[in-house]
Amino acid sequence: MAITVLERPPRLGPLYRAAALRRSTGSTLPDRELRLEGVRVDLAHLAEYDRVCGFRLSDELPATYPHVLAFPLAMALMTADDFPFPLLGLVHVANRIDVCRPLHSGETFALSVRAEGLRPHERGTQLDVVATAESGGEVVWKDRSTYLRKTGKSAKSDKSDRGEPPPATAVWRVPRRTGTDYAAVSGDRNPIHTSRILARAFGFPKTIAHGMWTKARCLAALEGRLPDAYGVDVAFKLPILLPATVGFEAQPHKTWRFAVHDRRTGKPHLAGAIIEAD
Repeated sequence: MAITVLERPPRLGPLYRAAALRRSTGSTLPDRELRLEGVRVDLAHLAEYDRVCGFRLSDELPATYPHVLAFPLAMALMTADDFPFPLLGLVHVANRIDVCRPLHSGETFALSVRAEGLRPHERGTQLDVVATAESGGEVVWKDRSTYLRKTGKSAKSDKSDRGEPPPATAVWRVPRRTGTDYAAVSGDRNPIHTSRILARAFGFPKTIAHGMWTKARCLAALEGRLPDAYGVDVAFKLPILLPATVGFEAQPHKTWRFAVHDRRTGKPHLAGAIIEAD
């Protein structure tokens, strides 16, 4: 696989314009990796991210924070001419992060992003976008985002997803501005999160919360109870329509299993687990 080393972070504005114009162009993933070295943490940005996602202010980075640092590289990869699918229309269905050790705001990182694992799915085609962070020459963080390119009909919802809501460890009120606040701090300005009119154009009655915001909010709720090295694997279920009231449930199971559901209907939004490091 060829490695392209970037001199500076990609600018998101031109990438979003490219995303709006992209159409399907092929059937294979690019055989290259984008790499950006010398990445430092902006402390003001980290503090704002912590505020939006519910983390305490700390020198230690949340497990989800490097995902934001790597986002411009992922955008550059997924809007390039050799990427087979248009970015708008891809559905983020799952995310796995592995923290190899605690990461700190004073470190310098090298970030890399590649795409792999193109495979059929009953509702279309799936692929993974894999990001890594290195510090001092060692991989300290890994991230695998799974995307679905829908071409088939959606499966009918399971009736077990409906009915009485399960018990909740905590109840969160998610305000309408969550979409725009997270878009500002993450760079992920997909209009389904920020514009009610454009969200409707994509089939949503309201704007929806980012899946990675929901994952981050869950980890914030478990802050101080996680090991130094661990994996956190989540599946994104039904979107959170903003504003919303949701229930968060967390149960110890070796480490933790957790979920987010609609507080009124019990419909699932996210299911996840903390996985012990090997």
